[in-house]
Amino acid sequence: MRHLPTLNRGLSDNLNAVSLRFYDTKSASVRDFQPITEGEVKLYYCGATVQGMPHVGHVRSAIVFDILTRWLEYRGFAVTTVRNVTDIDDKILEKSAASFAPDFAADQYYRPREQWFALAYRFEQEFARAYETLGVRRPTYEPRATGHVPEMHELIELLIERGHAYPASDGSGDVYFDVRSFPEYGALTRQKVDDMQEAADADPRGKRDPRDFALWKGHKDSDPLTASWPSPWGRGRPGWHLECSAMAGKYLGEHFDIHGGGLDLRFPHHENELAQSAAAGHGFANFWMHNGMVTYQGEKMSKSVGNTISPHQMLEQATPRVVRYFLGQAQYRSQLDYRPDSLTEAAAAVERIDTFIANARYRLEAAAGTANAVLDSQSGTVPEAFAAAMDDDLNVPQALAALHETVREGNAALDNHDEATVARALSQVLAMVRVLGLDDATEPETTGTSAEYQVLDQMIQAQLAERAEARAAKDWARSDQIRDALASLGISVVDSADGVRWTLEK
Repeated sequence: MRHLPTLNRGLSDNLNAVSLRFYDTKSASVRDFQPITEGEVKLYYCGATVQGMPHVGHVRSAIVFDILTRWLEYRGFAVTTVRNVTDIDDKILEKSAASFAPDFAADQYYRPREQWFALAYRFEQEFARAYETLGVRRPTYEPRATGHVPEMHELIELLIERGHAYPASDGSGDVYFDVRSFPEYGALTRQKVDDMQEAADADPRGKRDPRDFALWKGHKDSDPLTASWPSPWGRGRPGWHLECSAMAGKYLGEHFDIHGGGLDLRFPHHENELAQSAAAGHGFANFWMHNGMVTYQGEKMSKSVGNTISPHQMLEQATPRVVRYFLGQAQYRSQLDYRPDSLTEAAAAVERIDTFIANARYRLEAAAGTANAVLDSQSGTVPEAFAAAMDDDLNVPQALAALHETVREGNAALDNHDEATVARALSQVLAMVRVLGLDDATEPETTGTSAEYQVLDQMIQAQLAERAEARAAKDWARSDQIRDALASLGISVVDSADGVRWTLEK
């Protein structure tokens, strides 16, 4: 299902007035963005090879392109997004082969190996769970590589016909892309062929050049037969790079607007995608956008060093909204550095936003006739400073500065009992929160409509009433005792000029 754009200020009728600029990796420059088809944007970004649990780089990339999609929709474009699933791969087969384990009830027996397709599907679900928890919306399409083998055959045959691919000479059933047949090979990463590393994705014996990469891998006896498909070159399976070209072409056409992914995919994956698609005569992507890596206190994350943190570990330390805020807060092309206090800082920033929203809603609900339009509307607009930052190569740090400045203005208006300014600031903050996806990250259900919430509210209100009586009698010790008892249960009591209310601490 296509994502429908959120229309604002007539932007859908005046798209040419929007000045969007993005950094294009291929040209190594920030360029004006003009869609191929007016009013529409087609975006492909690389998903996961589902051979293990999601790591923080996967999730950061998904959040980056989720924010990009949301901003394009805010600007009035109808966006079609495709994020692939690589569900057949050397590592998937290796992990399946190694997946047997002893049955501890009877050591002489072993459980059956987890079939490669079951392993891939299990981890695919883990990725889906992580994306949903962190508010990454589902793409328009999320195709699996194994479902598009016929399209891959067609692309290979076209490349062979055009003189850019050849079957291996050793009878292995492999088919390779001939990198020297395509003069523009290396255009994405600005490398010369002779300076490139050898392609290690298939047996080199049948290659004309060590840098030629595999389009099709002939079946090996050591691999399960289920991990192979019939082809004009014998049974086998697709090469990694071929998969994305075939799927992007099927769902977005031969020429589309944006191809995205992590910085680590530029070479060889994206370089090879571009080469095989362009050699087939396809326009492929107008823009190549790559997000930076996540480091650990300035160092590259490495399991062998022990300086890694997973999304699961982050979610054990902080709420999904806080984790999303942290992973989305840097300019997408820059390195994002994790430190032990990173989530604490992100939590404080989210708390400032949430406290203003709660206070503003509480104030406006008490002011007759001012609340409903603000609280229920999905059509609020962002401040000009926020829009300018997002238009300028998705500059989220500057956009967040505009968000927090609006929160400060809203808090000042609360202090001055300026409800009109409070309403405007709340509308803008909610619009910015929606664009950044902070409202879609999963949180514990504490809505005022749930039965559980209503029961909890009644119990807490009884405690607050007793506390009010203690304060009226100037029994400060009893008042503090009630507040501290609630705090120990994770319930924060907020005293303000508008009255007393409670919130669940995050």
